[in-house]
Amino acid sequence: MQVKSIYRFARISAFKAREVTREIQGLPATDALELLRFVPKKAALLVIKTLKSAIANAENNNNLNAASLVVKEAVVGEGATFKRSQPKARGSAGPIRKRTSHIRIILTDEVEIKRREPAAKTKKPRAKKPAANPAPAGPVTETSAPAADSKN
Repeated sequence: MQVKSIYRFARISAFKAREVTREIQGLPATDALELLRFVPKKAALLVIKTLKSAIANAENNNNLNAASLVVKEAVVGEGATFKRSQPKARGSAGPIRKRTSHIRIILTDEVEIKRREPAAKTKKPRAKKPAANPAPAGPVTETSAPAADSKN
C-alpha cells in the first residue's frame, strides 16, 4: 500500500529542497526522520513536516505500522513564483522572484527494508613508488633515430 503526502507552496526554491530529499529516498521512514533531524537546512524542517504527515496518514487512514514504511519517492517540484520588484538607480526597478515548491513524499510497505551499513574505515595498501632512475633492461639501439653522418 502506498501513502502520499504533499506540502504545496513551500516557501523555498525547489533547487534547495531537492538537495535534502535526495538523502532520504529509499530509507526506512524512521531512519529518514532521524537523518533529517541533523541536517542544518531550512528545507530539512519542511521535509520533516511532510514526512511526519505521510506517516500519520499511513497509521490513521490505512492502519499501517510506521516501522514497516519505506520512503519510495521524495520529489520536489517547482511551484508558483511570486514576482516582486525592487527599486534601482535612476527610477528603474529590478525583478525579485520569490520561488515556491511542492514537496511530495510517497511511503510504501511493499519494499523490503534495507539499512545502510556504516562505511568501514580500512586503510588502503600503498602502491610502491618506482625507483628514481631505473636502469634500462637491455642494450640500447638506435633503430628509429635518423643517421647523423648522411650528407645531401
